[in-house]
Amino acid sequence: MELPAFRAGRAHDRLLGPGTPAALRPALVVGTSEDACTVFAQRQRAVVPYASFFPRPRVERVSPGHLVATATAPGGVPVVVWRWFDAVVVEGVAGQVRLLEPGHGEVLAQARDPRRSYRPGSRAYLSAGLEGADWWVAGAAVALAEDAEVELDEVRRFLTVHGFLDSLT
Repeated sequence: MELPAFRAGRAHDRLLGPGTPAALRPALVVGTSEDACTVFAQRQRAVVPYASFFPRPRVERVSPGHLVATATAPGGVPVVVWRWFDAVVVEGVAGQVRLLEPGHGEVLAQARDPRRSYRPGSRAYLSAGLEGADWWVAGAAVALAEDAEVELDEVRRFLTVHGFLDSLT
């Protein structure tokens, strides 16, 4: 069943939280198309379009189980601005973590929190593109987006420095 397109306003505040464009909010992906993805946050579903700068092809980049960050575009419409992969931990290697992500195979990632331990067979969020490492691994994969421990501040800083938040559409 196709969900209706997301509308800004009170529903947005309930689902993804109120905020300015700089306020990023996490949501779990439950479905995707080239123009939007269906997300789950605050125990509700919504269809949220991708920001215009989000790379294509999107269906190959975003899958159910991934975690995304949304920001508020002009007019109060939420858009997807970032994605973390849901990856399986293979092993810890000299302060780094080896993970298996189906679209990228095995990758060696720098841990966001070097004190955190990652148990083989568990799942964690994996991202690429932020400065300091080719790959970063954040917190464990979660059942509720609001429980995700990911680097929202670093993502916001990256998007701001590169002017992406100024170009939300």
